[in-house]
Amino acid sequence: MKHLLLILLLIPALCACNSDFTPKPRGYFRIDLPSKTYKKFDTTFPYTFEYPVYARILPDSSRMTEPYWINILYVPFNAQLHFSYKVINNNLKQYLEDSRTLVNKHIPKASAIQQREYLDAPNKIYGLVFDIKGSDAASTYQFYLTDSVSKFVRGALYFNLVPNNDSLQPVIGFLKEDIEHMIATFRWKK
Repeated sequence: MKHLLLILLLIPALCACNSDFTPKPRGYFRIDLPSKTYKKFDTTFPYTFEYPVYARILPDSSRMTEPYWINILYVPFNAQLHFSYKVINNNLKQYLEDSRTLVNKHIPKASAIQQREYLDAPNKIYGLVFDIKGSDAASTYQFYLTDSVSKFVRGALYFNLVPNNDSLQPVIGFLKEDIEHMIATFRWKK
């Protein structure tokens, strides 16, 4: 009786295994992206721009902070945009070189760094945007803007976790759109 029961249990198992085993790909958590709504950052700072309503702006609290430095926190995504401001005093060349050096620090982990010129002549805003590709790059997006006479700002997007930019790509693309909007609405104050 036991042998008959064992045979009856094995027959369905043997019939069910008629194809090659294919493991399922690794899954990731679903990311719900909020709707694109912006508000204006307009304070006593020497610049203004629009940023998403789901972001928070805090003063930079690092030990090297200078006036008008801020961090834009994207709380739902555990990311932040470090935003620094400098006054140009015959040292624009140094600020440009520093920005390029900070981008080039990502070369060992980057598979490509694409740069794009930004030009808004009527508002006297000139700059470069750096799109850093690579699954292990710490910062995926950096930029600087200047009026080329007296003002200079630099931004760098970082996630507060170990980089795995392949799985973060939907969020990176989403935040790049927000930063592009911020750059497009950026204005110097007089």
